[in-house]
Amino acid sequence: MKLLIISDTHGSHINVDKVLEKEEGMDLLIHLGDVEKGEDAIRYSVNCPAHFVRGNNDFFSDLPREKELFLEGWHLFLCHGHAYYVSVGEEQLKREARGRGADIVLYGHTHRPVIHREENLLILNPGSLTHPRQEGRRPSYMILVLEEGKEPEAWIKYL
Repeated sequence: MKLLIISDTHGSHINVDKVLEKEEGMDLLIHLGDVEKGEDAIRYSVNCPAHFVRGNNDFFSDLPREKELFLEGWHLFLCHGHAYYVSVGEEQLKREARGRGADIVLYGHTHRPVIHREENLLILNPGSLTHPRQEGRRPSYMILVLEEGKEPEAWIKYL
């Protein structure tokens, strides 16, 4: 199963459209918050199911704050991250993910891409397609491939 993971688009769909043109064969799209009322446009643009969570800038949104998905034998915990203070560290987020029994935690908010694994937890952040903050400030997203019985594979990709 091939997942496209994006976050922090902040109402701009120019780079979302570029990613959708570039990436083919997606089975699922995950948006990790700060959509800013763009979820309907994104849902309309993709040819696969899409899951969204609410970010700190998704005012008056009825999107869920968090989600848990079970895909290909893996337990994923999705959130924007701001409620777990990810801007100052991942400790609270990791504690919550482990408490839920998650194998993979996906978050946004920091606008900086992250892939790392520790103590049976894969931690992923696709960065931002609209306002990147990492060195070089290139818009980023992530591809995650899940297959039952195999270790997940994740890649940070840039526009």
